[in-house]
Amino acid sequence: MRVLLALGGNAMTNADGRARPEDQIAAAQVAMAAVVRMLSDDRDVVITHGNGPQVGNLLVKNELAAAVVPPVPLDWCGAQTQATLGFVLMDALDAELARAGWQRRTAALVTRTLVASDDDGFGRPTKPIGRYLPAEDAKVLVEHGETWEDRGEKGWRRVVASPEPLRIVDAPAVQALVDAGFLVVANGGGGIPVVQDPDGTLRGVEAVIDKDLGAALLAAAVGADVLVIGTDVPHAVLRYGTPEAEDIEMVTVTRLRAHAAAGHFARGSMGPKVEAACRFVERGGRRAVITDLAHLTDAVAEDAARAAGTVVVPD
Repeated sequence: MRVLLALGGNAMTNADGRARPEDQIAAAQVAMAAVVRMLSDDRDVVITHGNGPQVGNLLVKNELAAAVVPPVPLDWCGAQTQATLGFVLMDALDAELARAGWQRRTAALVTRTLVASDDDGFGRPTKPIGRYLPAEDAKVLVEHGETWEDRGEKGWRRVVASPEPLRIVDAPAVQALVDAGFLVVANGGGGIPVVQDPDGTLRGVEAVIDKDLGAALLAAAVGADVLVIGTDVPHAVLRYGTPEAEDIEMVTVTRLRAHAAAGHFARGSMGPKVEAACRFVERGGRRAVITDLAHLTDAVAEDAARAAGTVVVPD
């Protein structure tokens, strides 16, 4: 069995959401201990991760230094956080592998994801990122070409495009590393968004890709049997936050899509995870699971009926 594990960016922070280096290292150790527990002689794992808090930190540095040095473009922020988190995760994974007696090598790959240059999102950037700023501070960044919106009393906030991921450009390199026996960390943050110019060359663009949708695409590209989306709750929930809240356990794609259409899953949190799980199974995946770190090992049980979390299966 090959498993694609998608860790949320908040899995790389402490419980209070802080993302100091020591917080991220400690969180990586917890996450990679869970990964090693998932391994077996007939089970392999490929890892991807979110990077929202880490990109947020870089954006703050951009804002504070904007009057002195040009801001780093968003695709560069994605590349930097992929490399940094890949390094942190490899160190933690190597330590856990050694502790468990596994003779496995690790690798992290800076990974690009193709998006369409005419994606509607580029004409109407709507994805809010980073912190709120007063108008005078936002003005400096607008002068550097960024798009900021007045959000009333809270201040101004940057908005960017969130285009549909079409293809993991570097999937063949991920596949080659996996085939060579490496445990691979790849496609962090959904991948660095790139477009293809008419002459065939690729270039990065100012956008963010949903990491769960990117994970579903990578899972299919590397032939994963199971997609596990790690989050901070053990299940997706119907009527979340109400007295009638109900955990979703095993569910078919059609039924889960019906729940999504009924408005049960928030766009900015569980919604993309549900969509990614459905897409993966619809494209031929054996199953997708949404759960928390504590239940990862049970999530990949051979018998889907015994698996923990919200288990999405074909109709």
